[in-house]
Amino acid sequence: MNPFWSMSANTGRKRSDGEEPSGQAEHRASPARPPFGKKQLPSIPKNTAPVTKPPSPASAAQSANGTHASYGPFYLEYSLLAEFTLVIKQKLPGIYVQPSYRSALMWFGVIFIRHGLYQDGVFKFTVYIPDNYPDGDCPRVVFDIPVFHPLVDPVSGELDVRRAFTKWRRNHNHIWQVLMYARTVFYKINTMEPLNPEAAVLYDKDVQLFKSKVVDSVKLCNSHLFDQPKIDDPYAISFSPWNPTIHEEAKERMFTHKRRPEDHHKGLQVTGLSWVKPGSTQPFSKEDSSLQT
Repeated sequence: MNPFWSMSANTGRKRSDGEEPSGQAEHRASPARPPFGKKQLPSIPKNTAPVTKPPSPASAAQSANGTHASYGPFYLEYSLLAEFTLVIKQKLPGIYVQPSYRSALMWFGVIFIRHGLYQDGVFKFTVYIPDNYPDGDCPRVVFDIPVFHPLVDPVSGELDVRRAFTKWRRNHNHIWQVLMYARTVFYKINTMEPLNPEAAVLYDKDVQLFKSKVVDSVKLCNSHLFDQPKIDDPYAISFSPWNPTIHEEAKERMFTHKRRPEDHHKGLQVTGLSWVKPGSTQPFSKEDSSLQT
């Protein structure tokens, strides 16, 4: 017998003075404990499959991942928190998102289109994240009102995200990329394998009629901008008409914190040489006095 295991078995339990040595059956019923003062970590599961959120408590108890699977919900919550932090850091232009109060797997968002064919469009949408994120499929983007676009389903309002993310790659693809893609499709029109064949055909063969339908679609979406959210959630994005008693104060606060142009260089020490003559944009136009004799 290995002397290490022999020592562990002998020191695992202290026998009283009047106690007789126990038999093998007793040893099986009372497994040896590690020596006092030493801590033993749980064994690493042999099954190293990716951690996913268990579909139900019953299946979680029978999961092959054992203790490792019980960390699935906490890992999912951490992953979504990290994803939202990335969205904030990216400062995506014209996009605002807010996770749902009731479920972190659902995010509310809105896209503001500032130029192009869909100029002045304000499109509200919802992001649906799979419950086994980031090991499952890519998140889904569904507009509250279907936008007239080749890549938007005219009935459900779902955007074709899979064409850009055919296979969601963990630690490589992120939700902010999906949001940026949702914005890009309104500036770069793609008519290949459309979800709305009518929009694709019109864009390719009758641009003027396509523009007319886009204008109608933008007007329709903007006309429902002040409607109550379809989902009962306190964090759902909603708009209200301009009310001076409420919004004027918020506007003044924003302009107060915004620095004036003449204050940009106030308090800053300017160092270095300028090789541009005042009043001119021509570089290297200022004469160097040190070279003059």
